[in-house]
Amino acid sequence: MTRSRLAPGAGIVTVPGAAPVLRTSGGEFLRIDTGGVTAEALVRRLAGEEAPDEDPQAAELARLVEAFEAGGHAVSAPPRAPLAGRTVNVLGDPLLAGPVARCAGAEGAEVQPITPDRVAELARAVPDHRAEGRVAVVWCLDSPVPEGLWDAADGLPDRRIAWLRCHREGSHSWTEPLAAAPGDVTSRHVRLRRLAATPAHRELAAYWAGHRTPDTGPHPTGASASLIAALLTADLIAWAEAEAEAEAEAEAEATGGGGGVGGTGRQSGGLPARRRLRRIDLRDLTFTEHPVLPVPDVAPLPAPAPAGTRSRSDTAGARP
Repeated sequence: MTRSRLAPGAGIVTVPGAAPVLRTSGGEFLRIDTGGVTAEALVRRLAGEEAPDEDPQAAELARLVEAFEAGGHAVSAPPRAPLAGRTVNVLGDPLLAGPVARCAGAEGAEVQPITPDRVAELARAVPDHRAEGRVAVVWCLDSPVPEGLWDAADGLPDRRIAWLRCHREGSHSWTEPLAAAPGDVTSRHVRLRRLAATPAHRELAAYWAGHRTPDTGPHPTGASASLIAALLTADLIAWAEAEAEAEAEAEAEATGGGGGVGGTGRQSGGLPARRRLRRIDLRDLTFTEHPVLPVPDVAPLPAPAPAGTRSRSDTAGARP
């Protein structure tokens, strides 16, 4: 028989002279009403120790363990790695792409190298509904983004392929919002938003276009590359959790469960991954977060009227 144990991160604190307390995986302390069960019996049971034969507390202890399971504080099997079942394709400069591949793999992802040509093929391919929400592309650059390099990859979200990227400008590295569905923030949107936000938009555009002196670094070190990789992996985990919740809700609706399944309970106090632009300072390993929204498409300008004609607005109110 499968026996439940305390969930990872949770623990029972035995306060001398007082009732036991649960420290949740989120760091909260909750008093436990053990009823007729002793604290020692509860600790033994949730630590995986065998209960004595014909334990008189067995029935009440089982009900107490069920309450722990319902609250997510006890599990009958180890939780899956957060990126299990996801494929993460990584490319770019090795000093960044390598740590990203290692971090994503450690969180359960199937990590694969990919080429720019293959990324463009994925962006043009017919959507594969079996892979929707399960494939990501991460592109890491130790330089500004060359003009047009990411244009094709900006089409990945339209195929429900997650698109995540980072690049460096001088002593700052930028991690851009993860785009996973049509309407999300792409690299083009980030460029437009950054140009609109600075009075030095002409200079910034010239910098991106390559009108600059040779790069003097600093290049990412082992520490800063690990930080960038960890931040990108956190965004991948947020994407995977959101996709898993959406799948569970769709399954519940399909089976008549209705009402959704709630959330993971691990909401961050910061910005959502799909709306968050980070700037990492490579000199002191600090970073700031900035909200960014997609840029809506602009309707094309009307075609100029033929010579010798006037538009309706031009003739409004004119006398014959």
